Amino acid sequence: MIVVDADVLGRRRTGDETYVRELLRALPAVAPDLRLAAVTRDPSLVPPGVEPLSLPGSSQELRMAWRLPRLLRRLRPELAHFLHVIPPGCPCPAVLTIQDLSFERDPSVMSAWERRVFRTTVPRSARRAARILAISERTRDDLVDLYGIPAERILVTPLGVDTDFRPGGARGDYLLLVGAIEPRKDPLAAAAAARAVGRPLVVVGPARDTRLETALRNAGADLRGYVAKPELVRLYQEAACVLFPSRYEGFGLPLVEAMACGTPVVARPDAALHEVAGDAAVFADGDLGDAVRIALADSERLSAAGLERAKQFTWEETARLTAAAYRELVA
Repeated sequence: MIVVDADVLGRRRTGDETYVRELLRALPAVAPDLRLAAVTRDPSLVPPGVEPLSLPGSSQELRMAWRLPRLLRRLRPELAHFLHVIPPGCPCPAVLTIQDLSFERDPSVMSAWERRVFRTTVPRSARRAARILAISERTRDDLVDLYGIPAERILVTPLGVDTDFRPGGARGDYLLLVGAIEPRKDPLAAAAAARAVGRPLVVVGPARDTRLETALRNAGADLRGYVAKPELVRLYQEAACVLFPSRYEGFGLPLVEAMACGTPVVARPDAALHEVAGDAAVFADGDLGDAVRIALADSERLSAAGLERAKQFTWEETARLTAAAYRELVA
């Protein structure tokens, strides 16, 4: 048995939840030879082909320090797969997925306490892991540079895009920002760009910084919070342009989702974003207003380029690479 820690399912944890959900959906088809199980608070959210293992919610500290290791000792799996952190009492070999090390680069990403916890537990977990999965070359390079992890212990498994994200609907006049409202995402730069080109800004994602939330409302942004996937797809399809002024990203999933919908993208020249979007986006490091004007004027070319670029990213390939790592470790 291979056990995946799927505690994020149903918790609206944006990129983390998307990764675990889509990986579990894709794994049974590409790895029918593997017995897969997922530990979750809500077994109904586990996709078919994966055995659900219920572990009701409690404090995260208690769960990781005691309840999850106890469950694994009882199950005795060949391998366990975790996101970000391996429980200190994990009794079996572990695969560790690391999305990004933004908390090492930018103090604003987390509270001081959370940052201390992550800066202690993530490098320790990375050194313990039997294999590390990095969602981009940028994350792999950060692991090597910041933690001294040998590159040969890291497998790059890029994320995918759900086939629900596809062209459709008439283009509207609004600009779209998808992501949590927090300093690293720089939502005020998106608001300034929308104001500069005279277009409304729609923001989708949880508010994690009340100061920024208030500032965005004062700037006239339409804050939608968390939206279900059908509504998110529609918003991508009908946006005139998607803005992604974030820094220290591990991958930048909204870029791929926007490109798969044929929507032009403007982003910061962050290493991971360049890696993902290539020449299918407009990159700008200063005022984004001019970049938006360029994207709107060149929308037909950017739409076609984005659709082609998005074809490179599938959850089936993510799952195939992940399953290969599982097989190597359990052989």
